[in-house]
Amino acid sequence: MNYWLFKSEPHVFSFADLKSRRREPWSGVRNYQARNYMRDGMKVGDAALFYHSSCPEPGIAGVMTIASEPIADPTQFNPKDEYFDSKATPEKPIWQLVEVEWVANFVEFVPLENLRSDAALTDMLILRKGNRLSITPVTAAEFRRACKLGGINWKQH
Repeated sequence: MNYWLFKSEPHVFSFADLKSRRREPWSGVRNYQARNYMRDGMKVGDAALFYHSSCPEPGIAGVMTIASEPIADPTQFNPKDEYFDSKATPEKPIWQLVEVEWVANFVEFVPLENLRSDAALTDMLILRKGNRLSITPVTAAEFRRACKLGGINWKQH
C-alpha cells in the first residue's frame, strides 16, 4: 500500500464536501509530477491524507482512499472548463485523475504548525520550503503519525 497527501483549498472543495459526496473524481490537477503520481504510483486502496491549503488555518482534516484506477480527466477536453487544455485530445489525453473516497474525519484537525513542530514529520514533503505540489507521497510512518495527531488509530480502518 502507498500513502499520499492531497491538498485542496476548502473554499473550492473541502473534506466536508468529500464526506457529503462520499466519492469524488480528483479533477483539475495540472502539474506533471502530481499527474505522474496519480497515473503511475496510485493503486485502488491506497490511503491518503486530505490537507486544506491556502486558508486561514491550513492542515489535515482526515483520511480518504484511492477508489479508482487513473483515467483521463474530462475537464481537459471542455473548452468552457477552467482546466481545459487545448493540447489534449481524447485519443492523447495529457491529464489524469483518480476517484477518492471519504474514510474518516480526524477527531482533531491537525494544523500546519503542529505538523512542522513534530519531530517525526520533519522530512514530510509538504513541509519542505517551496513545495507547491497538490499531491505528494508520504511514508507509512508519516501517515500513521499524522493519523495519531488527528486522534485516530489507522489500524482501526
